[in-house]
Amino acid sequence: MAGKERTWTLNDLANIVGGECDGDPSYVISRPVPAGTNDPQGITFATNEKYLKAALETEIGAVLVPVETPQVTKNVIRVADPRLAFGIVLGAFTKPVPTQPGIHPTAIVHPSATVSDSASIGAYVVIEENAFICDNVKILPHCYIGDNCHVGENTILYPHVVLVQDIRVGKKCILHSGVVAGTDGFGFNWNGQYQQKVPQVGGVVIGDNVEIGSYTCIDRATCGDTVIADGVKFDNMVQIAHNVKIGAHTVMAAQVGISGSATVGERNVYGGQAAVSHHVSIGDDMVFGGRSGIFGNMDQAGEYFGLPAVPLSQAMRVMALQNRLPELFKRLRSLEKEIAELKNGT
Repeated sequence: MAGKERTWTLNDLANIVGGECDGDPSYVISRPVPAGTNDPQGITFATNEKYLKAALETEIGAVLVPVETPQVTKNVIRVADPRLAFGIVLGAFTKPVPTQPGIHPTAIVHPSATVSDSASIGAYVVIEENAFICDNVKILPHCYIGDNCHVGENTILYPHVVLVQDIRVGKKCILHSGVVAGTDGFGFNWNGQYQQKVPQVGGVVIGDNVEIGSYTCIDRATCGDTVIADGVKFDNMVQIAHNVKIGAHTVMAAQVGISGSATVGERNVYGGQAAVSHHVSIGDDMVFGGRSGIFGNMDQAGEYFGLPAVPLSQAMRVMALQNRLPELFKRLRSLEKEIAELKNGT
């Protein structure tokens, strides 16, 4: 049987987001919806007149708008930042993970492991020796927690997360389905006959408030630790190689790859499929567009794009010229022909 739908009055939502209710305070809102949706029980947001006009042309139940918005006929909640307020509304409608404290009968927990009484351990979870599961941790079905792993308070591991060995996950983290942390780093040496494996004996340290998207892989260090600092956010299918250091509050979109022993600074942003070469050091507050390639050390805060990555303004000029290459090549050939004719006296 489906769970009961959660609803809020307009006044409730105004109080939650710290805004001013302008409309029927008892009007019932059942769900957040995308802009342009015809839903009398929905709420959306508008950051400017263009989006507000589009919202007013629908049957939307309510709109989050900037404080200075002129009077309108629809229910609105006036806030300083509608986009930020909409994020708070989304949180109010979030469905809780269906768990309860305790260990499911099908879970396998090593006698030497420590599991908090308030933790929730789902069906078919395996927890190996000397693992430590802190208060209010939620580990959903089919996860594997290897030996000497530590999972901090209020962290959620969705189904099929694997912590191989010697992994420390901080507080209030979210690891989505399919995340694998602690697989061997990609280390091999050519011994004259074949690629000889370099043993990988280090660990992984993940800070507090980190969110890691599905099927992201974080390799264990060759020795020492691969480190993901506090507040880092990874999209799906990100690859973090051995001994990498990722600075606090850095964000990486899908399919970003960071090669071994690279160091990434704080508050960086990486677009999809961007890549950092091995042993490269990146400074703080740097933004790299999708498919950018970083091959050398960079420490000047700013926006970059390209392969190799260059300042965004320079990259845009290069891209504009690329579209003219056929024309420029044709002109160059014509000029070369004219010069040759002049040299030949014709």
